[in-house]
Amino acid sequence: MTTEGNTRSAQEGSYQPAQKKSRLFLFLVGVVVVLVIIGIFTMLQHREQYNALAKETEKLAVPNVAVIHPTVEPAQEDLVLPSTLQAYTESPIYARTTGYLKKWYHDIGSHVHQGELLADIETPEVDQQLSQARADLGTTQANENLSRITASRYEELIKTDGVSKQEVDNAVGDYAARRAAVASAQANVRRLEELESFKHVYAPFSGVVTRRNVDIGNLINAGNGGAAQELFFLAATDPIRAYISVPELYAPVVHPGVGAYLELTLYPGQKFQAKVVRTADAIDLASRTLNTEVDIPNKDSQLLPGGYAQVHLLVGVKGTRLQVPVNALLFRAEGLRAVVVDANHKVHLQQLVIGRDYGTALEVLQGLSPQDWIVLNPPDSLDEGMQVNVKQMPQTTGPAAPAGGTAPPPGNVPPNTNGGSPQGSKK
Repeated sequence: MTTEGNTRSAQEGSYQPAQKKSRLFLFLVGVVVVLVIIGIFTMLQHREQYNALAKETEKLAVPNVAVIHPTVEPAQEDLVLPSTLQAYTESPIYARTTGYLKKWYHDIGSHVHQGELLADIETPEVDQQLSQARADLGTTQANENLSRITASRYEELIKTDGVSKQEVDNAVGDYAARRAAVASAQANVRRLEELESFKHVYAPFSGVVTRRNVDIGNLINAGNGGAAQELFFLAATDPIRAYISVPELYAPVVHPGVGAYLELTLYPGQKFQAKVVRTADAIDLASRTLNTEVDIPNKDSQLLPGGYAQVHLLVGVKGTRLQVPVNALLFRAEGLRAVVVDANHKVHLQQLVIGRDYGTALEVLQGLSPQDWIVLNPPDSLDEGMQVNVKQMPQTTGPAAPAGGTAPPPGNVPPNTNGGSPQGSKK
């Protein structure tokens, strides 16, 4: 019994350290497992953050653009073009002699007839030169008369051999020289008389005085040299003319005799009848337009030179015409382009054919449709096929976009500044 008890005690004593070692091992394994789990969780969390950062970076790399529809122009039967009215004949009036302004007879707004006196100029120097020239003419005429008498006497004396042949030739030659001197003096007198007549400034044609640049006592220089030498500016305004630039597309239907009328903001609702009188018969290479002149009767002087007018050419223009703002265009070396966004939020540089220029907008003849979405203020960095985020802007000018237009998919559309969803995008 004692031997069995000792053996059992020895076994129990050896089992307790083994049990302790097993528990320690399990504890260490548990710690390792926990650390591994924590590591895996941390790696997954870092990977998720990295993916989120990559997505955010990729999203921020896509540019945001504002888009609108091209504006559909109102339907009309005529071709409307902007123009500036011009006088039919206009000319600056200069002095042809030097002196001081003695008096002017017509101020701005005065209607004058051809040949009517506009101003008088005092010309003391020319007056004295004319007096001297006339005196010189009298002297040469007296010398010419004396030389003529002498030559006649010598021609009679030679018949009786009273003088030599040489003396006769000398007298005849002196008479011819005196006659030439008289002709020269007469020409000089006529020249100064012409200058003297220029002291009276007359209207070269009938019209209205639009400018008067001199006053009594001003020094007047002959010709148009120097500063402010223009005395008056005269314009004939009946009829009055307007020059328009007809787009090349409409050039074949515009010719002399085509009817037209003008509309001015000064006279709302009033139409001024006109007619095409001539064209340049050549397309301007810079603007691709046909220079055309339209004449308008203006007996009542309602139309003023320099006024802005809309010229309506009755050429039967039909079809859909579009307008785009100038800040929706790209000016590239290869020509004018519009940036169109497709249903996949990708941009395309669309070539355009431009019609009329309205200042802040341009007429588009070819290249766009009313359902297209075009980018406002496109950056130069945009290129063919680039991905963009879109935001529809309200139409600011012209009629609203057509109902058939479909906005690009709004998956990447940024929220607008008011916190709502973009106007016109699908939910």
